Amino acid sequence: MTQPVAVDAMGGDDAPEAVVQGALDATADGLEVVLVGRRDAIVAAGGGSLDIIDASEVIEMSEEPSRAVRTKKDSSIARAVTAVRDGEASAVVSAGNTGAVAAAALLRLRRLSGVARPAIATAFPVPGDGTARVLLDSGAMADCSAQWLHQFARLGSAYSRIRFGVAAPSVGLLSIGEEPEKGNLLVKETHKLLAADDEIDFYGNVEGGDLLDGPVDVVVTDGFTGNVLLKSLEGTASFFVRLILERLAEGGEAGADALRLLAPLAEEMSADNVGGAMLLGVRGVCVIAHGSSSPRAITSAIRVAHRMVEADLLGELAAVSLPAS
Repeated sequence: MTQPVAVDAMGGDDAPEAVVQGALDATADGLEVVLVGRRDAIVAAGGGSLDIIDASEVIEMSEEPSRAVRTKKDSSIARAVTAVRDGEASAVVSAGNTGAVAAAALLRLRRLSGVARPAIATAFPVPGDGTARVLLDSGAMADCSAQWLHQFARLGSAYSRIRFGVAAPSVGLLSIGEEPEKGNLLVKETHKLLAADDEIDFYGNVEGGDLLDGPVDVVVTDGFTGNVLLKSLEGTASFFVRLILERLAEGGEAGADALRLLAPLAEEMSADNVGGAMLLGVRGVCVIAHGSSSPRAITSAIRVAHRMVEADLLGELAAVSLPAS
């Protein structure tokens, strides 16, 4: 029987209530879960019927990740990752401090053989076909070398194939223009490496606007740029959704009809269905959910974690031929 997914009950803006409810919904769907955190808080949030791993400390969103992981050894994040390392859990899900989750996974799970640095792979649903575009790195490594980005391209391509069933994922390199000579030194050096790589389907340079509606399945960049792009897209989407809803609400019956037409698309594109980002390159399945995750988003993250364990994500990634770093 597959080990349960260790869920950081204390991570997220609405923890532990949202996390506990998401875990309860997941167990109702037949998924195995163990909550990690302060037992009294978990029980007070309604999680007393679930298995619990006690953790007395919490890493706050504002804390410096590496220091927090080193000093708070009994934090819910550290204990959840340790449960995976020790075979008590098959995967970890956390909506807590992203840097702390990555640092704990790197420290306790270690890297897959040949991996220079891990990367966070964030998925963006593609309307109509059930797949998604993958952006990596979206926040694990702010400073990168061209060799690391080269590895990200191969890992991201494999992840797109394993999770979304894209047979031959196309890979794009994020830049300020499509021409090979465009970009900073890092992008230009990385472009040369990717263009010479027969192991991936390299499309070439892509721009920020290509992420949601572009020609590639995987977009590769450094963690600083990727995180800025990710948060810019989130902020822009939130602004326009709010603006559209306000205008439609003022539109009477016509506005109500438009809302009904848009509802299926909004459901298909909802971040609650994505299941969080995946930390690629460590010896464990590690899903990083958004800090503002709803119970539904937590349930989706748990479901994705189980799916990736069943799909042997680690075995598939370990088999990927990686260029030297």
